[in-house]
Amino acid sequence: MSVLVRPRTDADLPELGRALVEQQPASGYPHRAPLPMPPEDFIARPGTLSTWTAEVGGLPVGHVAVLPVLDDGREPELARLWSEGHGLPVERLGEIGVYFTSTATRGTGVGAALMRAALTDLEARGLAACLDVVGSGAAVDYYRSSGWVAVGVTRPSWLEDDAADVIAMILPRARS
Repeated sequence: MSVLVRPRTDADLPELGRALVEQQPASGYPHRAPLPMPPEDFIARPGTLSTWTAEVGGLPVGHVAVLPVLDDGREPELARLWSEGHGLPVERLGEIGVYFTSTATRGTGVGAALMRAALTDLEARGLAACLDVVGSGAAVDYYRSSGWVAVGVTRPSWLEDDAADVIAMILPRARS
């Protein structure tokens, strides 16, 4: 399977929205079902630093965004945990988010290609990688096996009452 990862365009949003909704029952992401907004609005968030689409056979099948971390942003507790975990001010951090692939492409390398694009983007910006993940499901194991380290748990305002806590994770930078 040949995967093309490229910057996301607005034309990708309808197909990415379908992929997001389609994969939600299997992955549990996003954590609110149904979403309180159109899936295209969930994907196309204001203020992103970059957004990437994975394409297979000309069809968008996955997405990842690189977002700024703000100490006065949507979730200051996550920013605090990430900052302490990396030992860096929030201005030197970047969040990986809105990360998903269609169910049909799971296990084919599409997600890994998207993650590489996001990490390369963060490195080029001089930002340390952060993400959050609900503490249940396969995603936690995937991140841990990929070198991500948990630096704390929290309950963000968007989390539903019956959901597991969110794990704040960082990808430690190589020390030279």
